[in-house]
Amino acid sequence: MLDENLPTFYFKQPSDNPLSTLLYFTQNGSEPTPEYTLQKLNPALPEAKNKYAIAIGDASAQGVIFGEVLIEPEFQQPTLSAAEVRAHNGVPPPPAPIIPESFAIQLYNPDQQVVVRGEKSMWMGRETFEFEIPQQTFRMPSASQIDRQQTNPLASSLTPKIMFRWKRESKFSKDMTCYMTGRSVGGKKSKEPDITVALYKHSKDTAVTIYEPNLQRVEVEDRKGLEIVLLLSAEVIREIYLTPSRDSFNVASAPPNKRTMTRPLAHTPGSPKPDAYVMTSAIGVSSPAKANSPVTQQPTPPQDSNARRQQTMSQQEEREREKRDKAEQKRIKKMLEDEERERRKREAAVEKETQRLRKEFGMEGQDYGSRPNLPPRPQPCRRGL
Repeated sequence: MLDENLPTFYFKQPSDNPLSTLLYFTQNGSEPTPEYTLQKLNPALPEAKNKYAIAIGDASAQGVIFGEVLIEPEFQQPTLSAAEVRAHNGVPPPPAPIIPESFAIQLYNPDQQVVVRGEKSMWMGRETFEFEIPQQTFRMPSASQIDRQQTNPLASSLTPKIMFRWKRESKFSKDMTCYMTGRSVGGKKSKEPDITVALYKHSKDTAVTIYEPNLQRVEVEDRKGLEIVLLLSAEVIREIYLTPSRDSFNVASAPPNKRTMTRPLAHTPGSPKPDAYVMTSAIGVSSPAKANSPVTQQPTPPQDSNARRQQTMSQQEEREREKRDKAEQKRIKKMLEDEERERRKREAAVEKETQRLRKEFGMEGQDYGSRPNLPPRPQPCRRGL
């Protein structure tokens, strides 16, 4: 935990229900209490085939849903090397799901969609995921029938929106930090210095920490909606984009028809279609074997090589995560100490100035003596006398 005083949500999965995750809330060292529940679609249902669906609801009231995400990927036949084809006895593997570049979070009461768009850097190996929240969500209360018939502020393209970005810490890490990056009005964006809003830590005690000291600079009317978007987007990004798996989409034994065209799940008209994230099969996607490779060479079993590679990456990721956690804890601790030092310094300066004014103007211990005798006030004249 970065600081027990900051609002923090812990992700805990019950042992008796693998499709549900409880989010426990704690702040100022309080005892964690269930606040939200994440519920996935039952893979045994026919409508769950080739889909990823998750909803966030109230932990104390079943059936109360605040938001949900539905992703239906398209599929593509992976390209295999000659060694991988021989390992499968010439039988082609099933098509692999293609993860869309974006997904939409559907919020309820009021209904609105928040589209989260991903961007992958081939050089730095980091991913960022951007989304926008309307600055004004709720209609102003009014007794006028004309005001009630006006268009919902969410439907207006001129409604100012606050821009946010989830940023992955490193290539081998699943930890992310969410920043407020600026605002957008009518499609025109104005960038601002990044302001830390939330931190996502993936570990044994997975948690989302809200950096409350900066929330006063976030001009979003629907704070509850922002909180839900942060929690739900962090879980979807981790499960679909950072740790992709065929099981996430409930891929059935009978593969769907092959599709070669890819597109994002939620696409804004008039904007270019970015590249999609392609999920590899269980044996991975590699380049074709060289022509001069000896035929009698025994290839390394793909499962063993993948296992060793995954183990090495996990160890390196764990070391980087621990190093980064220590640095982040040190940074936040220093920030809090600096704030406390500045507060004490300001209080000392105010006290010093107060003492100086008291000595200069005699505000402390001064005896004004008895009240002076004033002459009697003249009586006002009456009309007619």
